[in-house]
Amino acid sequence: MSSFCRGCGNSFSEDDVFCSICGRAVSATSGPPPDPAAAFGFPPEPSGKAIFSLVCGILFLFPPTAIVAVIFGHLSLSEIRRSAGRLGGKGMAIAALVLGYSGLAAVSILMVMVAFSVRNARQAANQSSAVSGVRTLNTAEIAYAQAHPAIGYTCSLSDLSQVWGIDDLAQGHKDGYVFVLQGCEATKPNGPIAKYQLLAYPVAQNKTRLPAYCSNESDRIKIDQKGSPQNCLRTGADLLESQINHPQTWTQNSSR
Repeated sequence: MSSFCRGCGNSFSEDDVFCSICGRAVSATSGPPPDPAAAFGFPPEPSGKAIFSLVCGILFLFPPTAIVAVIFGHLSLSEIRRSAGRLGGKGMAIAALVLGYSGLAAVSILMVMVAFSVRNARQAANQSSAVSGVRTLNTAEIAYAQAHPAIGYTCSLSDLSQVWGIDDLAQGHKDGYVFVLQGCEATKPNGPIAKYQLLAYPVAQNKTRLPAYCSNESDRIKIDQKGSPQNCLRTGADLLESQINHPQTWTQNSSR
């Protein structure tokens, strides 16, 4: 059995002469700690840190106050344990910790949701830009063929930049997408080029879920949801005119 100071309830060893907390002369008699109310004549005083932590915990939806609630909740519990019964407020400290941690969890979830929303908005903007780029390049091909009837279409983006305003696409990439012209063929020997293939696919093709787009001399735009330009040419679904300005509907409609 441990020995306790009859003045403050602090535990001490048999060799101690005075209490290290209150300085009172003690005797090495063993027994349970005295009742704080009986020792001091009044109930334990609530811990100020516990009260402060609970107030901050009530405002747990604000990240700074939630953090303060957690910090002072732990500090007040430690202070109450060391007080040998002179301080109370353990329940308030625990409630503050629950509220503080709940607030931090709620803020974390909210931040994740905002991050996903921002990412989705950016991806939708990149998809719209890719479709717009494909349409622009198709128009540029028509203008080039009309300006060069003996040559027909071209597989050179730099050639298109000379007849149409595609300076931002002439480098072959824009807003996370790569643009490629290929498959230029003539239908008659030594005749003008009458066929071409236009591809637009994500730069990080294997790391994102962005779709790929393709088109040709028909001016029809197709989409492959898995981001494969090769599959787009073979089995891509037509991108309807009504869908072009609404990227969020592309996945639903192209899978029908």
